[in-house]
Amino acid sequence: MTERAHHDLSAQGRTIGWAVVGLGKFTTERLLPAFAHCHHSRLAALVSGSTEKLGRLGEQHGVPAEHRYDYSAFERLRDDRSVDAVYIVLPNALHAEYTIRAARAGKHVLCEKPMATSSADALAMINICRASQRLLMIAYRARFEPHNRAAIAAVRAGEVGALRGVVADHARPLDPADPADGWRTRHALAGGGSLVDIGIYGLNAARYLTGEEPLEVSGMVTSPAGDERFTEVEETASFLLRFPSGAVATGTSSYGAERIKRVHAYGSQGRLELDPATEYEGNRLRIGSGPDMAPRDVPPGDQFALQIDHLSRCILDGTAPLTPGEEGLRDMYLIEAIYQSARTGERVQLDPHTGAPLPPPTRSSMMPGKATSDHDDFKPVHARFPD
Repeated sequence: MTERAHHDLSAQGRTIGWAVVGLGKFTTERLLPAFAHCHHSRLAALVSGSTEKLGRLGEQHGVPAEHRYDYSAFERLRDDRSVDAVYIVLPNALHAEYTIRAARAGKHVLCEKPMATSSADALAMINICRASQRLLMIAYRARFEPHNRAAIAAVRAGEVGALRGVVADHARPLDPADPADGWRTRHALAGGGSLVDIGIYGLNAARYLTGEEPLEVSGMVTSPAGDERFTEVEETASFLLRFPSGAVATGTSSYGAERIKRVHAYGSQGRLELDPATEYEGNRLRIGSGPDMAPRDVPPGDQFALQIDHLSRCILDGTAPLTPGEEGLRDMYLIEAIYQSARTGERVQLDPHTGAPLPPPTRSSMMPGKATSDHDDFKPVHARFPD
């Protein structure tokens, strides 16, 4: 963002106006209500393919009719001066397309995770936002959730000693009859199964708790025979990460097990348990050693409002967000490496500087295709999906 653009915003002392793109269950139940708890953000516009939702939710949340947009009219946001930023809450395969369209319309972007369905698309998103001088942030809500923030602070303060391991497990039953889940069975829209949807929480937790980037990864994916839910995407995935300090992280994600969202970390002098770790509310943190695990009293906070307000403050102050596009790209590289390892049965080495999978040293035929950074090569996905 240019210095003048930052001055124009901060000089007016105003809040940041947001357009929310995609009015599914997550948006209507969690994101739209969160604006009532924001201090620097206001809901200014809605974008959806459903005329009924636009009318009903527009009335409910005080969004005037002239600020309700169909997807085909998305580019009209360019002329809507009430909108400074957009929050993209669409199926994964559409993240890149709408991020790029938003940046070209002159809007800052908060995009749901996973950032994209390929590292090439993630790079295109980063490059176009940078060229448009607009901020790009990926919605890693756990980074703003109070218990996870307290866990990070405890590790950094040495409360568990030298961190040696992280274990993360996320699971829930997948229900294709639920519109929020139906598209997740389709690889063209989801880009993968449980790994990209809920396993990404464990991947990101391993990175933010260790404060390091992994050097090596191995992975495995499985699906039950005959289950039509998993003809295109995997049911269960597991991964093992090795970090420069010698710490390791293991994680499992599954669409076929009962609901669980937990992250444990252990060190030379103690351990911590986040269980649950990534619920929308009701998370718990315990820290201690041996049988003496004491609950940590953590002040409450609306993780969704905190996340939205964070990008608003970055826009107003001209600062970089905590979870920029590069953060999402790192996880995209890890996801691709896990799938590569699952296909080949071999560990995958990662570039220590970029996080990208390195080609196997003796099997050049396995070299991943060149990940382009030329945004003109981006190919949008045109698909119908429930909104």
